[in-house]
Amino acid sequence: MIMSRIEAPRSEDTAETSNLTDRLLAGLPAEAVLTDPDVTASYARDMASFCPAGAPAVVVLPRTVEQVQHVMRVATELRVPVVPQGARSGLSGAANATDGCVVLSLTRMDRILEISSVDRIAVVEPGVVNATLSRAVEEHGLYYPPDPSSWEMCTIGGNIGTASGGLCCVKYGVTAEYVLGLDVVLADGRLMSTGRRTAKGVAGYDLTRLFVGSEGSLGIVVRAVLALKPKPPRQLVLAAEFPSAAAACDAVCRIMEGGHVPSLLELMDRTTVKAVNDLAHMGLPETTEALLLAAFDTPDPAADLAAVGALCEAAGATEVVPAEDAAESELLLKARRLSLTALEAVKGTTMIDDVCVPRSRLGAMLEGVERIAATYDLTIGVCAHAGDGNTHPTVCFDARDEDESRRARASFDEIMALGLELGGTITGEHGVGVLKKEWLAREIGPVGVEMQRAVKHAFDPLGILNPGKLF
Repeated sequence: MIMSRIEAPRSEDTAETSNLTDRLLAGLPAEAVLTDPDVTASYARDMASFCPAGAPAVVVLPRTVEQVQHVMRVATELRVPVVPQGARSGLSGAANATDGCVVLSLTRMDRILEISSVDRIAVVEPGVVNATLSRAVEEHGLYYPPDPSSWEMCTIGGNIGTASGGLCCVKYGVTAEYVLGLDVVLADGRLMSTGRRTAKGVAGYDLTRLFVGSEGSLGIVVRAVLALKPKPPRQLVLAAEFPSAAAACDAVCRIMEGGHVPSLLELMDRTTVKAVNDLAHMGLPETTEALLLAAFDTPDPAADLAAVGALCEAAGATEVVPAEDAAESELLLKARRLSLTALEAVKGTTMIDDVCVPRSRLGAMLEGVERIAATYDLTIGVCAHAGDGNTHPTVCFDARDEDESRRARASFDEIMALGLELGGTITGEHGVGVLKKEWLAREIGPVGVEMQRAVKHAFDPLGILNPGKLF
């Protein structure tokens, strides 16, 4: 059910690959070009289930902008598809290879080129790991807020490609809000700069935002100018137990309606809590139906937590426990960050949905997912960035069981449909890739698809950049 097509090359394919490799080696060091099929096969896919992947003809690991330009010029001349990749931690198949493609892995372009405390910017290459950047700017008294759960491995280029979010989006927003400017290698090898490094700037169309979330289908990001914020005080976290998911979602609505601005507002349902306990023995309360985590990084976080704790109790929380210090807070956040890994351990394979709904419909979303799990006789755990309505219903199944795999796929589609029915969107931060192509068309409609395809054609008339993704 986890589909792949890694086929032995035909003789004519071998000749074409040899020509491609020779052309690439004319402008690249030998160690940057990988052709061993056993090695290239390891670059075939990201972490998404149910997404087809082909066999790359070659994997290229450039270190410079000029090397990326050379790859794209060769690809354009030979009409060879190019699939850009970062850490391959994505969950939609956006980094999956197509047969005969060049996989362009940007992980070796991993330099932090500049950190400016005055301008509050960082200039980085795409292969910089999110956590590495966060720690580097912290030494300057600065803060890079986007923090996907995979922040210890995911790259800035991948974050930009999928417009990723994270735990702190409720206060600080998503990746798109921190990308000020880009250097992009276009399909024909030309280098284009977009955006700015100034605090303000409205010159022309906002092409920078166009590239954020484009999943490598419009160009190859080779440098990014990122906005930074002053480092906030260390946050304190509160944990609240609820007798139902509906009560927890009611608390979320009360918190947001009350004008509070938490730095984090996360929800874990009972299935997720049990999975985390089984994996890491963290002692989370398994008697709870929903666990809500709220955090503040304000000058007086204890007072803010007390106010939010009172709202949780008014919504029916059975217990409210504020952390006493940063160590306790970090332990609670570790539990949340382990959620997806823990759910994967339940059955061995997961399909992770990424449906975002209006906060006011969050309770209806969780109730609907529970009905879908019962209908298909599946374990579906939900963790959510509750403060912005971004839910991650995670379908747990055994990929070796054909019937269970079929039911998992069907339940995934029903969850997507439920999200749209509730006025939401098919993805809040993971992207479309291969997994949600059909659903993108349903969400934006035929005119939207036509216009987006026109944009794609303007930047990539030959259709060689990450083909088969998005549309």
